[in-house]
Amino acid sequence: MAVADIGEVPALIAPGGRLAGLDLGTKTIGVAVSDAGLSFAHPRPMIARRKFTHDAQALLVLLQKEAVSAVIIGLPVNMDGSEGPRVQATRAFVRNMEKLTELPFVYWDERLSTVAAERALLEMDVSRRKRDERIDSAAAAFILQGALDRLRALRSAAG
Repeated sequence: MAVADIGEVPALIAPGGRLAGLDLGTKTIGVAVSDAGLSFAHPRPMIARRKFTHDAQALLVLLQKEAVSAVIIGLPVNMDGSEGPRVQATRAFVRNMEKLTELPFVYWDERLSTVAAERALLEMDVSRRKRDERIDSAAAAFILQGALDRLRALRSAAG
């Protein structure tokens, strides 16, 4: 199973498994990982992009090390809801990852995630240089936290 819906995620998570969040940029891949209780997103060091083979290998090593059961990947939809070249690139990345892993991927609307992440870093008084180093992983944490909050709401609604 390569692409799943957020509602399918609880059945896909192995006992003690975690979720990862990805913010796929042109130069870096921002990464965040949940705690085992699926409550909080924690940023991890970003992966510098080179070639797909290298990027995929670095990502798979990290996902295995962190006991990840599913991946939430930000889908950079335009503000008007349309899909542009960045969405196509994200979908292509997932299609290529399908060939390398059984882990399910869940697309998550990431509109304004980078803006929110930058605002949070500014509020913490993080220097411009450090913000540049952390923005993608902070955006990945924002994406993942949104998905974790949605899963919590689904669990609550189910009773």
